[in-house]
Amino acid sequence: IHERLVGSEMCIRDRCMMEVSYNKLWKLMIDRGMPHRSDLRALTGIGTNTLAKLSKNQQVSMDVLLKICNKLDCDISDICEFIKED
Repeated sequence: IHERLVGSEMCIRDRCMMEVSYNKLWKLMIDRGMPHRSDLRALTGIGTNTLAKLSKNQQVSMDVLLKICNKLDCDISDICEFIKED
């Protein structure tokens, strides 16, 4: 029996196959003289829970990523990457 997944079911399934990494963000911040992750919070106004998610390489909203890119004057590919799980 072939099961068809639609809408949010597809997203849930696909999420399990990709991990996000913000290592590029932390490196960019160090390169720009912001060695502490709290510097990102001060610059962007993101909440402590969002900063914790970023620190744990968990997914955050696109709005958060765009806010970070805007404040750091960079592209989204400069701050994160998606890693395909095997």
